[in-house]
Amino acid sequence: MERRRLGALEVSAIGLGCMSMTPVYSNPDPDEAIATIHRAPELGIDFIDTSDAYAHGANEELVGRAIAGRRNKYILATKFGNIRLPDGTPSAKGDPAYVAEACDASLRRLGTDVIDVYFIHRVDDKVPIEDTVGAMAKLVKAGKVRHLGISEAAISTIRRAHAVHPMAAVQTEYSLWTRDVENGVLATCKELGIGFIAYSPLGRGFLTGTVDNRDSLSPKDVRLSMPRFQGENMQRNLDLLAGLKRVAAEVGKSPAQVAIAWLLARTPPLVVLAGSSRRRWLEENASAVGVKLSDKTKEELERIFAPGVAQGDRYPPGQMRRLGL
Repeated sequence: MERRRLGALEVSAIGLGCMSMTPVYSNPDPDEAIATIHRAPELGIDFIDTSDAYAHGANEELVGRAIAGRRNKYILATKFGNIRLPDGTPSAKGDPAYVAEACDASLRRLGTDVIDVYFIHRVDDKVPIEDTVGAMAKLVKAGKVRHLGISEAAISTIRRAHAVHPMAAVQTEYSLWTRDVENGVLATCKELGIGFIAYSPLGRGFLTGTVDNRDSLSPKDVRLSMPRFQGENMQRNLDLLAGLKRVAAEVGKSPAQVAIAWLLARTPPLVVLAGSSRRRWLEENASAVGVKLSDKTKEELERIFAPGVAQGDRYPPGQMRRLGL
C-alpha cells in the first residue's frame, strides 16, 4: 500500500470511510462491518474515518468495538459539528464549549484516549473559525487530539483555520463527477502544506456501476433525497456512467478501481477515503493502488466527466447551503 502525507502525519493512500457501516444507505451487518475494519490493516490500510454525526454516534460506537484491543493498528479520524436542529433542519455547531464536549463524547464512544485527526465536519457560520480552531488547539495541548482537520470549507476559511493551528488535512468530496476542489482548494492545500482527503470517491456508490436506477435503492436510502439520484438527473448521470464502464472494460478493471486510480494519480498527491461495510468491496478498492492508467485513459475520463457535467446538486438544498463556508 502506498503512503501519503497529511501534514506531518503519514497514512495509507487509501483510507476506510465508516459511514455506511451504520444505516444510511441500507441496514448493514454490524459483524461484517467490524470484520471489514479488522481486514483493513491486513491490506495496508491504517487510516479509518468516522463522525459523531453518523447514526447519532452509533457509528463511533461500532468503530470503538472494532478497534478495541488493536487500537495501535489504526490512524483514527472523527469529526464534530455536523448537527440537526430539533425540527430536523441541518445545521452546524462550532462554539468552543461544544468543541470540548463533542470531543469527550467521541472519545467515550470510540473507547480511546486520543483521536489522531479531529475534523470540523461542517463550519458554523455563527462562530468565527478562529474560535472553533482555538478550542480544537486546546484539545491538542491536552493530549486528547494529535492533529486537526477541516471538512467542506472555503479557501478563505481554510487559510484562517490554518493560521490559528496547522491543519493536517482538508476533507472534501472529490471524484470524477464532483471536481469542484480543482478550482483552488487543491492548490491552496499544496501551498500551505495541508494534506487533502477525497471523500465519496465513488459518488456514494454510483461510480461502482452497481446503482442502475432508483428502484435498486432501499426505501430508506439517503441517496433518494439527493438531486443526482432523482428523475431526469439520474438518467443523464447514468449516461455518464456508461462511459466509465466502457473505459473500465477497455483496461480490464472495475469501474470503482478506475475511478479510484484516477484520483490516486492526481496532483498534489491525495488520500482517497473509500467507504465500505463489506470486506469484498474494501479488497477491490485497495487493489486500485496497483492500477496505473495511461495518459490517454485519464484524458478520456476527464473528457467524459468534465467539471460540472454531473446533473444535480450533490446534497439537498438545506445541506448545500452549509458547504464552502
